[in-house]
Amino acid sequence: MWSIFLSGLATALSLLVADLIVPGITIDTITAAAIAAAAVGIVNAFVKPFLQTLTVPINVVSFGAFSLVVNGLCLWIASLAVPGFYVRGILGFLLGPVVISAVSTFLDSYLDKKAPAFMKERSELNPGGSPSQLSVKERAELSADGNSQG
Repeated sequence: MWSIFLSGLATALSLLVADLIVPGITIDTITAAAIAAAAVGIVNAFVKPFLQTLTVPINVVSFGAFSLVVNGLCLWIASLAVPGFYVRGILGFLLGPVVISAVSTFLDSYLDKKAPAFMKERSELNPGGSPSQLSVKERAELSADGNSQG
């Protein structure tokens, strides 16, 4: 649950960064950025797979470069649904998704590492499993290592 919140926060912040550095992307308020982050997530989840499937031949011929157009189109579609979020011009259409993706990836990684323990999934806190899930040999090795260090 918290990972979804942190991912949305990273997307909203990356939209605000794109507003600052990409001509053609405008976000009026922080609330619009939060709503736009949700809209981008919804469009990327439902519309983007359909568009990617339709454009496979063009992507093959362009060696994947047409993906920039698909990403720009998805961002523009999300902007149509959110008042206060605008994507205009070729720079906003093509450069906007690149900046948003780069900043969002950095922030997701940063927030994942710096998030407090209560925000992490149980599997992230104990990736090796509990000691009861260890074999007899592994438990013996752990206890031997613990005794030799003390």
